[in-house]
Amino acid sequence: MLSSHRRSALANQVVSLALPDGTAQPKDADVVIVGGGIMGVSAAFHLAEAGVRNIVVIERSGLGTGSSAKPLGGVRATFSDPANVALGKRSLDAYGRFGQRFGVDIGLRRVGYLFLCRSVAEVADCEASVIVQNHFGSNSRMISPAEAAAINPFLNPAVLQAASYSPDDGFAEPAKAVEAYAHAAKAAGVVFLTYTEVLSVETAAGAIQSVTTNRGTIHTDAVVCAAGAWSRHVGQMVGVELPVTPVRRQIGMTRQQPMPYPDVPFTLDLSTTMYFHNYRNGMLLGVSNQQSPGFERDFTYGWVAEFSAAARICAPSLAEPDLEFGWAGLYENTPDHNALIGASEEVSGFFYATGFSGHGFLQGPAVGELVRDLYLGRDGFIDLSTFSAERFNNDAALVREVHII
Repeated sequence: MLSSHRRSALANQVVSLALPDGTAQPKDADVVIVGGGIMGVSAAFHLAEAGVRNIVVIERSGLGTGSSAKPLGGVRATFSDPANVALGKRSLDAYGRFGQRFGVDIGLRRVGYLFLCRSVAEVADCEASVIVQNHFGSNSRMISPAEAAAINPFLNPAVLQAASYSPDDGFAEPAKAVEAYAHAAKAAGVVFLTYTEVLSVETAAGAIQSVTTNRGTIHTDAVVCAAGAWSRHVGQMVGVELPVTPVRRQIGMTRQQPMPYPDVPFTLDLSTTMYFHNYRNGMLLGVSNQQSPGFERDFTYGWVAEFSAAARICAPSLAEPDLEFGWAGLYENTPDHNALIGASEEVSGFFYATGFSGHGFLQGPAVGELVRDLYLGRDGFIDLSTFSAERFNNDAALVREVHII
């Protein structure tokens, strides 16, 4: 049996183990960010750019290996709620400057977004949304079924009443954006602790005191929860309710063809939530089907039948797809499927940016700016009360976003 002195010596040895790249966990930090996906790295970069020092990002696995790990992510400003439009437009503009700013090609393709309307109610919602989007500088517009089919030859115009089209939207590669932000943040002095797990967050007198990981304790008075689907657990560590529920979503990629398919917009059917767009010489397919909450991330094929049923209506040639491979990841759903961005009213120094329900990548740059402004105590470019976790105490304050996929 080990003596208490020997056990203590071994414990100290484990705590001081460095990461594979030689980085040791600091004993102190001005800000600890929990989560190394697009939100965590964007927040770290924007804080460091503003002159904040001693920033530590903690990620239980590798950077960008959670929901930010999908092969392609949509980028758009085509929402109905003004705050979501503002987030999307600001982020879309930032992604448009990414190559110039960071010297990295994130694979941005502005193929456009096409929302298919097959009911009078959907047409009315899209018409109202286009007005909001145009107010923020987007060039989205309503188009006829014939024009939609001309833009996307996969479509059956006979089943459509109209569509909304935003030519500046598109998709990019999340992994490359995460890598670019992380590289710039490291150059500014941010410490990244990968393969490191947060075990507890300590508070005293209603304020953050420290964060304990499997490598030891970091003394800090500020924590940013950007842990995606795992955020509820982080909030519970400090007694803050973050109503985030993990739900599996899946996409499939068809076999690559000798010649590419025609370029089409990121196309979404509002009635069935079926969506598709190009993926190299194949197609990326998905449907936002209902699944039980949980952390299951194994890829399965059960959703393909639902996709095919929807495709037979809108895009018959895509039904019964021959998939080469697929991806499964977690949506971080909130009760109204909209983000949580704010500072806790109960625990001083606890900030959160989570619950994006599939919109995290496309809103990442703008949210990083907002986290920076929250920490520095200055006004951001939008009023964040819309996204406060406190809104769930008042049904009238819920975000009424209709373009949720």
